[in-house]
Amino acid sequence: MPRPKTKQELIDASNSSYQKIVALISKLPEDARTGSFSFDTSKLKEAHWKRDHNIRDVLIHLYEWQRLLLEWVKNNQDGHEQEFLPEGYNWRNYGEMNQQFWEKHQATALEEAEKLLAKSHKQTMALLDTFTEDQLFQKNVFPWTGTNALGTYFIANTSSHYEWALKKLRKYQRSLK
Repeated sequence: MPRPKTKQELIDASNSSYQKIVALISKLPEDARTGSFSFDTSKLKEAHWKRDHNIRDVLIHLYEWQRLLLEWVKNNQDGHEQEFLPEGYNWRNYGEMNQQFWEKHQATALEEAEKLLAKSHKQTMALLDTFTEDQLFQKNVFPWTGTNALGTYFIANTSSHYEWALKKLRKYQRSLK
């Protein structure tokens, strides 16, 4: 799916990919929905292939990143300047943050993870809708977005992240056959 370049493209891509995630999960047998990934990760280099062990882990990852986005935008809009990543993390060590998210939710049930993601998706899309096309896609509109347009952050935490999740979930789905 091409990277969204307009507000409407972003809304459509995000909602479409989110619905694909929901549909894919709903079509899996119950034991597969709550089972562990069984595909070989030995040749896959990215850390997330070894970090995420099941559908819940993937959904929680999406939820936690959307929570970061929602809090970051709200705080900055309220005049409480903050960086996107929490204190102690940067783009070189954010894998440690992802691992913390994973550890935090090991007792979270799949059903709860689905509810959390549904809620954060709805909140993220509602927040996205409050911004104009220019606010989302022009650089230097908000001082707290640095050299990026605000839309870059929304894309990364909705449509692009959903496509990442779909890739992983489809690999799991194929491994079940």
